Amino acid sequence: MMSDPIPTEIKLRKASRVLEVSFADGSRFQLPFEYLRVHSPSAEVKGHGPGQEVLVLGKENVGIAAVDPVGQYAVKLVFDDGHDTGLFTWKYLHELGLEQPAKWAQYLARKAQAATAKGAPAK
Repeated sequence: MMSDPIPTEIKLRKASRVLEVSFADGSRFQLPFEYLRVHSPSAEVKGHGPGQEVLVLGKENVGIAAVDPVGQYAVKLVFDDGHDTGLFTWKYLHELGLEQPAKWAQYLARKAQAATAKGAPAK
C-alpha cells in the first residue's frame, strides 16, 4: 500500500494564478485556481454521494485569498468568491496534480456541454 504523499513546499502564486505544491517523491504540480475551485472536495461541489457532483461554472477569474494549514494532513483554501469549505488533503492535492490533464479535459467538456445546452457559446 502506498503511503500518503508528503508535501515539502506549497506556494501561492497570485500573479500566475496557480498553487504550486511539491512533494517528497519529487513531484511538483502547478494547480490553477479555477481547477482547484471546480474540484473542491466540499459537499457543494462533490455532493453527498456518488453521482451527486455539481458542475461549478463561472470561476475563470477566481482567486485564492489564503491557504490555511489544517493539522499535518491538509490545507483549507479560501477562495475570493467566499468559498472556503472542503479540506484539500495532501493526498487529494497529489491526485489532482497527477490527474490534472484528464480531470481538466473532462471539466472543459462538461462546461462546453452545459453552454451548448443553454444555447450560449462555450468559453
